[in-house]
Amino acid sequence: MNTDKNTIIGFVLLAGLFFLYFWYTNKQQTDLATYKKHFDDSVAMVKATAAKGAALQSPVKLDSTTGAVINNIDTVKEEFTYLENEVVKVKFSNKGGQVAEVTLKKYTNYKKDLVKLGDSSSLNYPINIGENKTLQVNQILFPTKTITTGEKGAQKIEYAFTTAAGKTIRHQFTLEANKYNVDWNIQFEGADQLLTNNQLNLLWDVHAYQQERTSLYERQMSNICFSEGGEFDYISSNTSKAFEKPIQWVGLVQQFFTTTLVSKEGFSTGNINWERKIDSSNGLASLKSQLQTKVAGTNASIPLSLYYGPNDFAILKTQAPEMEKIVNLGRDLYSFVRPINKYILMPVFDFIAGFVKNFGWVVLWLTIFIRLVTSPLTYSSYLSSAKMKVLKPELDEIKKKLGDDQQGFAMEQMKLFREAGVNPLGGCIPALLQIPIFFALYSFFNSNISLRGQSFLWSQDLSSYDSIATLPFTIPSFGNHISLFTLTAVLTSLLMSIYNMAMTPTQDNPALKYMPYIFPFVLLFIFNGLPSALTWYYTVSNVITLLMQLVIQKFIINHDKILAGIEVKRKIPKKKSNWQSKYEQLMETQKKVQALKDKTKK
Repeated sequence: MNTDKNTIIGFVLLAGLFFLYFWYTNKQQTDLATYKKHFDDSVAMVKATAAKGAALQSPVKLDSTTGAVINNIDTVKEEFTYLENEVVKVKFSNKGGQVAEVTLKKYTNYKKDLVKLGDSSSLNYPINIGENKTLQVNQILFPTKTITTGEKGAQKIEYAFTTAAGKTIRHQFTLEANKYNVDWNIQFEGADQLLTNNQLNLLWDVHAYQQERTSLYERQMSNICFSEGGEFDYISSNTSKAFEKPIQWVGLVQQFFTTTLVSKEGFSTGNINWERKIDSSNGLASLKSQLQTKVAGTNASIPLSLYYGPNDFAILKTQAPEMEKIVNLGRDLYSFVRPINKYILMPVFDFIAGFVKNFGWVVLWLTIFIRLVTSPLTYSSYLSSAKMKVLKPELDEIKKKLGDDQQGFAMEQMKLFREAGVNPLGGCIPALLQIPIFFALYSFFNSNISLRGQSFLWSQDLSSYDSIATLPFTIPSFGNHISLFTLTAVLTSLLMSIYNMAMTPTQDNPALKYMPYIFPFVLLFIFNGLPSALTWYYTVSNVITLLMQLVIQKFIINHDKILAGIEVKRKIPKKKSNWQSKYEQLMETQKKVQALKDKTKK
């Protein structure tokens, strides 16, 4: 790769897209000031719904015969029941007959405690318990509990409550072996009397808390994902969404975990409001959902599912249609990298991981694979660089002859390239090639839960930045730590720039001359907070690039043969392409305009 004008354009484009990407993923921070109003409105709506009946501030126990509230506080007791399988331990409460907390048995958080999801969350809906009496379901202590075992070791728990009028609500939960999801079936016996207008108005309030190393970065990665009308979508910067089509599922998504409510028959309408926290606590975000569905008949069942688990592509794919897209392999402006991740990087990564147990070495072998696949284009670029080097003496002579006449030099340079059969854009191919690969790997490493907690060399977690020193202060856009993998990536990039400058015709333009040195400095700020898997990849990629350059240019490319080939091509009559003709016309026009300006000044 040579650092001529076109190469610099490639570097500038790459740097520009880097900054554009990080600006795009951070722009939601500017909308935080509007969150409070949205949530105040949402809370007011929930309170208005609850105010239709007796507004009770604590759980109540009802007499199953009369429907009256039992006021003796000693009889009002919340009880917890646990079901667990190989991957989760689920805590149920008779208060509302629902899931109270889920512990993931195979994952730990930044405190080295087991990851917990669903705590401080609630599922709620209003029911009619008697004439002019309405309560939210999570205000009721369900008196009846039944635990059974189903097929293949599936564990079941059922909570039941019967009103004074003999109408019954049943909350049935099923936890299968090795599953992260809890199937939830709501059964109504007398739905026409229990629900107003035979409509279930489900209120889902869920909160997410810090699990990773830094809450700031994890907040940035958090968002709301959902399926509306059978199509995946998400909101990150917006704080609310009113659904216009049936909703299949809604999830509060953290960097590596998600809490998702799935309706197997779909909710008819609804809206969501969410808040990304801005305080210094370990809270990340909270979601308030209002989802409605019509209940047909007197006796009815509403099949739901609650997923509390990792953002694992293979697992999510089995939960509900489009749910695997929770794993961010490329979205919106950068959705073009999703096929690269899904059909190339992910299968190759998983294949290598099947043989290599340390994920740092998996990343190394993935890097080698990428470089092998892109090697034909890289060789073409190096060949172009070698041709440029052979033509350097002639370019220097032209420069000496024309002096400061930039337009004249550009025309003569283009003519020389055409005669020699040199592609002037060939040198920027490696820089441009890095753009889709970098963004694909950025998405892949940020969302690949396989890397979470995996150590390599001095890095304790390949899914997060490595740190060899903590600063007593914070540098804007850099952070309060120093990443060694970032330093190795920057230093190898600098070595590449120095090597390429030595192989490139002299640049008189200071901006073009020093840009290759500025670019590694820019990477220092971009890379310092990124996953160490990505900066390790970049280091290995740079080392491979340097070795390939040395081997190809020292042992494969014969400069004498290239020069002889150029001389042969010069003797062959050339037909100008339309682009070359237009370019030369443009240069000629600019030259005449400049000559006219110089004449006017005299």
